[in-house]
Amino acid sequence: MTRSGMRPAKHSLTLRGHRTSVSLEDDFWVAFREIAAQSGRPINELAAEIDEARGADCGLASAIRLYVLAYFRS
Repeated sequence: MTRSGMRPAKHSLTLRGHRTSVSLEDDFWVAFREIAAQSGRPINELAAEIDEARGADCGLASAIRLYVLAYFRS
């Protein structure tokens, strides 16, 4: 992980027409964008899918980190 990647950076996403901010470390943002690009989907669409699938006890940033981890583990 890069030094700059250790501090979460806030980015805006649009989920089903609503703006929200998500804080992720740079390395997670890069990986998340790579996954979206490889699947041929916009990052907002992928984030909305993850948002819908997450449980009420899991924040969106954590759900995205877990999704990225699972993607690269498989």
